[in-house]
Amino acid sequence: MARSNTNTTYGSVTRCFHWLTALLILTLIPVGIMAADMPFDTSEQLTRKAWLFSLHKTLGIGVFLVALLRILWAMTQTKPAPLHPKRKLETLAAETVHWLLYSSLVLVPLSGWVHHAATTGFAPIWWPLGQDLPMVPKSETVAAFAGGVHWVFGKVMIISLILHIAGALKHQVVDKDATLRRMINGAPDLGHLPAARHSATPFFAAIALWAIALAAGGSFGVYGSHSTAPTVQSAQLAAVSSDWTVQTGTISIGVTQFGSVVQGSFNDWTANISYDPEITQGTAGMVEVTIAIGSLTLGSVTDQAMGPDYFDATQFQTAIFKADIIAADGLIAQGTLTLKGQTMPLSFPFTLTTDAQSTRMQADLALDRRSFGIGDNMADESSLGFNVGVTIDLTASRTPAE
Repeated sequence: MARSNTNTTYGSVTRCFHWLTALLILTLIPVGIMAADMPFDTSEQLTRKAWLFSLHKTLGIGVFLVALLRILWAMTQTKPAPLHPKRKLETLAAETVHWLLYSSLVLVPLSGWVHHAATTGFAPIWWPLGQDLPMVPKSETVAAFAGGVHWVFGKVMIISLILHIAGALKHQVVDKDATLRRMINGAPDLGHLPAARHSATPFFAAIALWAIALAAGGSFGVYGSHSTAPTVQSAQLAAVSSDWTVQTGTISIGVTQFGSVVQGSFNDWTANISYDPEITQGTAGMVEVTIAIGSLTLGSVTDQAMGPDYFDATQFQTAIFKADIIAADGLIAQGTLTLKGQTMPLSFPFTLTTDAQSTRMQADLALDRRSFGIGDNMADESSLGFNVGVTIDLTASRTPAE
């Protein structure tokens, strides 16, 4: 069995690449469709949906890697001549579809990979390559654009695949020639064929069709965010009068979902801080922080986090932390956190670093989401971790006396 192509036959390596690619594509397409249509109202449903999406993404990366190897191999090989060279229109159509398929095998998984890398959370890729890509930022804009491109490319691939299969069946059933047979077993009895003359026209025809498809996608608005979840309006927080003015700061959270940490942060919050650094024992001040829940960004699961099973941001628009600042061997914020209608005691140590202009406060703590009725429908910690990491990092300076 010859490994390399000839002017009449496909070698064993080319045929293996062809059927491996076909197997991967015909698996990942229905898996992706099922995953997209599956509900995720319960922990079990979310686990199944995420597993299918992870399978879809992992198979997609497999297609991408196989396609690269297949293209590199094809560049070293003779391309067998068409069996009916005088059917110029049919040959043009077949080669155009081949170009569409070859490019789809690279562009579809690559755009999906970019979409995955630009978001955080939900359905990790199982290949040991990490979840990110070089030069792809964590950006909802990039993710939305890549997701739209992936959708357009995917539709082109499906149409091209249908045309490719239809063409193969036409050769087998109508023409009764060896087109399909030489991709199955090499068809060694074909005899002599005229040397193939491959035109660049199919290549440019495929580029034109790609351009038309991308333009059509733009006209339908597929490159922007198309979340179907209701938009949650972030609460408008009133200005506060504080002895200390926060200059910069972040309140970020880390949620473990399916074994991967999803990072997010609240973009709108206020802090009323009273603190006397001269007091080294006992109550040295107080702090009251109000957080607009609707200002949270949490990667690809932001909309889900705003829903009634989680933060329920429509009904509970703010979280409030009130605490005394206790000075002892170190500094402790000791008070309560009110979140989603539940008030629970909360204390944690923090550090202060002071220079001539400002003071930096840093703290890391963990909250149990179950204490606040968040994600009660996710009772399985393997789907959604119970502990939520919180990191506070802010810089403040004394408010000048009036």
